[in-house]
Amino acid sequence: MNTQTKMAIISIVVVIPLASAAVYGTNTNQQFTDNDNSKLLAVSSFNPLHEFSQIVGGEKIDVTLLVPVGVEPHDWEPTIKDVQKMHKSDFIIINGIGFENWVDDLIENNYQGIIVDTSKGISKIQSEEKHDEHDHLLGDPHIWLNPVYAKIQVQNIANAFSNSDPNNAQFYHTNAEEYNKKLDVLDSKIKNELSECKQDFIAFHDAFSYFADEYDLNQHTIVATTNSHGEVTAKTLENVISTARELNIKIIFSEETVNTKTSQIIANEIGGKVLVLSPLEIVSEDDYISKMSQNLENLKEALC
Repeated sequence: MNTQTKMAIISIVVVIPLASAAVYGTNTNQQFTDNDNSKLLAVSSFNPLHEFSQIVGGEKIDVTLLVPVGVEPHDWEPTIKDVQKMHKSDFIIINGIGFENWVDDLIENNYQGIIVDTSKGISKIQSEEKHDEHDHLLGDPHIWLNPVYAKIQVQNIANAFSNSDPNNAQFYHTNAEEYNKKLDVLDSKIKNELSECKQDFIAFHDAFSYFADEYDLNQHTIVATTNSHGEVTAKTLENVISTARELNIKIIFSEETVNTKTSQIIANEIGGKVLVLSPLEIVSEDDYISKMSQNLENLKEALC
């Protein structure tokens, strides 16, 4: 490794900050609107679930997004106003597997609505990392990045809406079935277009384990945690560079909300380049299928 690269590595801040442009305040008042009292009110924890809930609920359910635009869900904690809004809702749609670490406090404060854990029925990957005071945070939460599991999440939302509003059950189930057909197409496209390609890729943080398992890929990471705020040391970067050279990897992935400096140092050292592999955690102008399709195109450039 040359002297210039070593100096660049040393200059890296040990804990990678979120890109400032992607972080906004946590006042979520703008996320909530006065709902039609004739409709059931669902609060969705973050963007993919918000989209799924809107698609399933259609005009029958008033769906509001909890985590505000531009905020990374791993970082978010509810304000008092957020909690008040949640207590007025009929449903809170969560990812589960510890992704929403505030939900236990809501239950302890006697939330009267239905908490819809969309991870129900999904085989969880256990995380090797040790979490803080939340002893239940033992699994990898990134199930939505596997379209096959996203279908289960959509169905769990449809089941919850149907159980609470049986008169419109067929409406919810039909919406879920129609959308899941689109997810089937996405799943087939990913399988077909990556099946003859290389298997090893370097993601920014440990977000793509479910995706990699589904499509017979091998995920390597810069930040070896399921939260993008993990530590990156000079030794970590040396190991990633070594892995990239060993596996002849020429593309290093970054994410929308992180500083690309770390990924760029690795790419420079191996004579490669940086592309984005999005974990879809923050609000985007693109919908779920579009973002996943963008991920597929970037993976094809890296692997095929």
